[in-house]
Amino acid sequence: MSTLEDYWAAARAQKDALPAIYGSIDFDTMPERFTTDPAVKSTLGGDVAARAKVLADTDSVELMRVFTFTGDRVADAYAALLPDYGLAKLVRMLVQACDEGVEAVKDAPPELVTFIRAMEAKPDWIDMKLVEEGARAERNGTANLSPFLIRGAFLATFLNKYAALPMALTGTLSTSGSAHRVKETATFFATSVLPGALERFGPGFKSAAMVRLMHSTVRFNVMKKPGLWDPKVYGVPIPQVDQMPAGLIGIFLMAYELLAKGKTEFAPDQRARVELALYRCYLLGLPEVLLKKTPQGIADIMNARAATLRDGYDDATCGELVRATMAAELFKDDSLRHRIMRSVEPPLARAFFLNAFLGGDEKRAAEIGVHVTPQDKLAAGVLMAGIMGRSALYRAASRLPVVSEIADRVLVHRIKRQLGDYGHAKFVSDESQYRPAKAPVPAE
Repeated sequence: MSTLEDYWAAARAQKDALPAIYGSIDFDTMPERFTTDPAVKSTLGGDVAARAKVLADTDSVELMRVFTFTGDRVADAYAALLPDYGLAKLVRMLVQACDEGVEAVKDAPPELVTFIRAMEAKPDWIDMKLVEEGARAERNGTANLSPFLIRGAFLATFLNKYAALPMALTGTLSTSGSAHRVKETATFFATSVLPGALERFGPGFKSAAMVRLMHSTVRFNVMKKPGLWDPKVYGVPIPQVDQMPAGLIGIFLMAYELLAKGKTEFAPDQRARVELALYRCYLLGLPEVLLKKTPQGIADIMNARAATLRDGYDDATCGELVRATMAAELFKDDSLRHRIMRSVEPPLARAFFLNAFLGGDEKRAAEIGVHVTPQDKLAAGVLMAGIMGRSALYRAASRLPVVSEIADRVLVHRIKRQLGDYGHAKFVSDESQYRPAKAPVPAE
C-alpha cells in the first residue's frame, strides 16, 4: 500500500518527467490556494470549531497537500505530445484505442499505450457487478432529474476563483462556451449510467479517456503560455483535489444526509451507487486513497478538501462564469420538448443552485448574478413535485418482476434521447480560445 512519502515522491517526479507542465512548479512551497491558517477563511465555511476538527486529521490534510500538486501522470504524458502530433491526431489515436484496442493504432506512441493500459487495469477494490447495479440505480435520477439540475450543479464549481480559473481561461466565459461545457459534463455522466457503459469498450470508458485528455491538454496549454497562470497562487492546473467534487458530489450529499440521521452505513442500493461513483472517478484518474466507501470517509475527505482550499470569489472569474452559464441556451431546436425545457429548466436550475450550494441565501445569489424570483420558487416547487412523483413511480416499478425490466428499458431510451439533445461531445480544449481571466470573452 502506498504511503504519503510515495505520493510525494510521485508528485515531485512530475517535474522531471513532464517539465513542459510541471517545470515551473515549486513543490516545496504551497500555493496561495492552500491554507491551514485558522485566521484565513476556507471554503468549508465560517464554523471555526468544525474546521479545526477537520484540520486535526493531519494525514488527511497532508493528502490534500500532495494532491494539490498532483495532476494525471499518464494522460499528461500523452498530452505533452501535442507539439509533435497536434491535438487532432492525439484525439484520433485515443478514440481508435478506445474503440478497437490500442493494438489497432498504427505506430501508437508508448505514452498512449501506458495511458490505455492504466485505464484497463481493474482495481481489486472495485466490484464491477456492483458498479453495474449502481448504474441501473442511477438511471432513474439521470433520466428524470439530471436534465433540470445539471446547470445548477455546474454553477457550484464556479464559486471559488482558485478552482474555477481553468474554466475561465479556456473560453467558458462566453455563453456558447458555457453551453458546450455544461452539455459535455451532462453527456459524460449520462453516458456512464447506460448498460455496460464503463466496460472496456463501452462509451463511458471512452468518455472518461477523452475527459482526461482534455484536462491534461488544459494543463499543458496554460502552463506554456506566459501570463496565463501563476503557480505561486494557483498551484497545478486542475489538480486531483479539484476533480473530487465533480465525481463525488452526489454521494457526498447522500453521505451527509445519512450522517445527519445518525447512520454510518449505506443501504445496499446506495452502496451500489457509491461503487459506480468511485469507479467512474478511478477511470478519470483519481487514486484509491481519495475514494472512500463509507459515509464518514466520504464526508471526511471532501471536508478536508474544503477546509484547505482558501475561500476566494473574483467577479471577473467566478461571476462571469456564473452569468455566462445561466445565460447559455441548452435547448435550441424548435421542438415542443425543447420549447418546454427552455421554459422550465432555468428556474429550477436557479432554485437548485440557491438551496443546494448557497444555503438559500438569496442576497448572495443575486450578488453573483443568479436572481431567484418568487415565480422561480413557485415553478421549481411545482416542477419538483412532478419530477419526484415520476421518480417514485419508477422506483416502485423497479421492485416488480418483469415490470422492472420494462421500466429500465424506458429509462435507457430516455437517457439516449437526452444524449441526442446534448449533441456530440468532443471533449477537447481549443487553445485558440484561451483568454486571460481578466479579459472575459463577450457573451455571444
